Amino acid sequence: MPRIILGVTGSIAAYKAADIASQLTKAGHVVTCVLTKEAVEFVTPLVLGTLSKNPVIVDLFAEKEGWQPGHIQLADEADLLLIAPATANILASMAHGFANDALTAIALATRAPILIAPAMNGKMWQHPATLKNVETLRGYGARFVDPAEGLLACGYEGVGRLAEVETILKAVEVVLSAKK
Repeated sequence: MPRIILGVTGSIAAYKAADIASQLTKAGHVVTCVLTKEAVEFVTPLVLGTLSKNPVIVDLFAEKEGWQPGHIQLADEADLLLIAPATANILASMAHGFANDALTAIALATRAPILIAPAMNGKMWQHPATLKNVETLRGYGARFVDPAEGLLACGYEGVGRLAEVETILKAVEVVLSAKK
């Protein structure tokens, strides 16, 4: 069974991570959710833990007992790191090699494929800094499920919505099948 780390960041679209976690688990994947502290403002660890049937990681320093750091163990065992939704902040952190929370530490340590599904305001998505960060991450080998166009939570119309859950799930299967 493929092991997927589902990274969830502080976007209003974080509520869709519950559906992603549920569907990946039903498909037979072992899913461990890793939330940024901002993500906890939008979705609870209890929800994601119940749907994934695994403990949820929220704090880099809340390690399990034992000698091996939990985030390194997760990074080593992962078959895929999926970040959905991914904010502009997490893209910038990853592009510049920051490891200041559990999710960015795992992203820096894993050698598994990384699949990123951004969600943010359209102006943020189209900002040159964000576009440069996406280009940098692609250069590192990260794959993207580009954001969709439509009504955004902020009230604007444009590109920036989290891609449909089905689209993200299809991308996961493509990445996992290419890894075999």
